[in-house]
Amino acid sequence: MGCLALNASFEPLTLVPARRAVRLVLDRKAEILEVDEAKRFRSEHSELPCPTVIRLVRYIHVPRRFRRQVTNTFLFARDEYACQYCGRHRKELRGRQFLTRDHVLPVSRGGLNTWGNVVTACSPCNNQKGNQTPAEARMPLRTTPTEPNHVHLVWAVRRVTPQQARWIKMFYGNDALRILEGVRSGS
Repeated sequence: MGCLALNASFEPLTLVPARRAVRLVLDRKAEILEVDEAKRFRSEHSELPCPTVIRLVRYIHVPRRFRRQVTNTFLFARDEYACQYCGRHRKELRGRQFLTRDHVLPVSRGGLNTWGNVVTACSPCNNQKGNQTPAEARMPLRTTPTEPNHVHLVWAVRRVTPQQARWIKMFYGNDALRILEGVRSGS
């Protein structure tokens, strides 16, 4: 498990390898906020507990507005790993059934590969819909596809410990925590 790195403002930035976190602490570029006492880093002259959450000493500017490309990883996370037509979760799919990307307006009919035109669909629903719109196929969407908040996307596809999730919740609120809990429970 990596170490959650927070900006000086306590904004969650990323997960870094534990060794990198120790290096940042030893270089006095970060401070340790949470540790895993069961794991330790030892050298000839010192010993440190394994950091699980660190905070950078100096603030790092992070550009706010950027657009995430539509990838299946992010698409499935946005749709909480469930078919947007029948509602089945990926855990319920068996054999040759799996999650796929479906274009609401098919590409062959001018549909684009944008957040507003793609949804998660199980393979049977995607095959049934075929080259039709949801209305033509009489398969209503459960939600309207929209571009997700980049913060939710970034943290939804990462594995974090409950301890690290607390820090993410402190900065981003309950919505981010709900997504993280869904991912940890096997969504």
